[in-house]
Amino acid sequence: MQVKLQHLAHTRSGDKGNTSNIAVFAYEPEFYPLLKAQLTAERFKAFYRGVIKGEVLRYEVDNLEAMNFVCHGALGGGVSRSLCLDNYGKALSAAVLGFELEVPEALRAKLHGAHLLRPAEAVAS
Repeated sequence: MQVKLQHLAHTRSGDKGNTSNIAVFAYEPEFYPLLKAQLTAERFKAFYRGVIKGEVLRYEVDNLEAMNFVCHGALGGGVSRSLCLDNYGKALSAAVLGFELEVPEALRAKLHGAHLLRPAEAVAS
């Protein structure tokens, strides 16, 4: 079934200059392999459709079941230089929670907020 990242993980962010740092933490150990397989640096950057102009590097922190994405060229030249306030790191980290992943039906009960899924989101593929 296709579900949004918000049901599998939470995010934290920071920004410095023109670089945004977004960490994704799996809610459950079973979710981490799914995140590693599907939330690649390439797919992460593509999700933002041109907002991130530079390279995206992904660092895996297996003992925390987390990944850290360092996004170069993500803040319109730098937070203090940009008129586009939506590009701050916190906005970028909130946006990625809409990233869709394929999750096995067997993990449905472990999803956070699964009871809030609309029927279209909960249909097995």
